[in-house]
Amino acid sequence: MVKIGVLALQGAVSEHVRSIEACGTEAVIVKSTSDLALVDGLILPGGESTAMRKLIDRYKMLTPLVEFAAAGKPMFGTCAGLILLARNLVGYDFAHIGVLKATVERNSFGRQVDSFETSLDIKDIATDFPAVFIRAPHIVEVEKEVEILATHEGRIVMVRQGHLLGCSFHPELTDDHRIIAYFTKMVKESLAKQVNV
Repeated sequence: MVKIGVLALQGAVSEHVRSIEACGTEAVIVKSTSDLALVDGLILPGGESTAMRKLIDRYKMLTPLVEFAAAGKPMFGTCAGLILLARNLVGYDFAHIGVLKATVERNSFGRQVDSFETSLDIKDIATDFPAVFIRAPHIVEVEKEVEILATHEGRIVMVRQGHLLGCSFHPELTDDHRIIAYFTKMVKESLAKQVNV
């Protein structure tokens, strides 16, 4: 059975667990490096990226997270999770996990009161996905290895780079599980490749 972890230091953890389980997949709460070792793929949830980074450092998880990605295991960052994955952040001279070859700007869709929902056309996933944006970042630019999956009003809001997936919005806050199902498929395909190597 495929196991998908949710980094559970801060943020929208239970909602992701619900969505993973709705796809018929086992969800694992990841709070430590030993938990991380149990999973085949990992979701970095929405929340507050600065708070998440402090907790990642406190529990000495930064290097294991970088190594998880380097091993080719799928990772999916949503909202704050996208910020954690990005190689470059506008206005900052450092990254967090830094494996997604993209530049991300924080809070680029406004404050909490500016939250909104819109229907997105997402390549290979949906033509009508109900995307919830809450203090959302957006992707300013990507390198050639990164495929753009969705945009909103000219801004990049979802990308894929091989085994890495990132989006600006919160797919877990709806009852539409197609994005999580897509990530689950990525994890299964990754496992199949490892078996065949």
